[in-house]
Amino acid sequence: MTTVKAYRCEICGIEAQNFNHWFVIQCSDQKLTVFKWDSAAASEASALHFCGERHAEIYVSRWFESICVPRRASAR
Repeated sequence: MTTVKAYRCEICGIEAQNFNHWFVIQCSDQKLTVFKWDSAAASEASALHFCGERHAEIYVSRWFESICVPRRASAR
């Protein structure tokens, strides 16, 4: 008997066992990697799961915002 693991989207919380159009993201403070659905990548402890391109984009945008804070203009 084969067991299929269900995953939840990090943005909307939908749970699925069919991962067509899903993405996996692994990231740290310095690096972000986006995968088309890959079971091995999805099962990593650091993996985040997204139900589609739009929700993966939301996460990537938030990640950039958290590390790409504009520099303050120096006083002249």
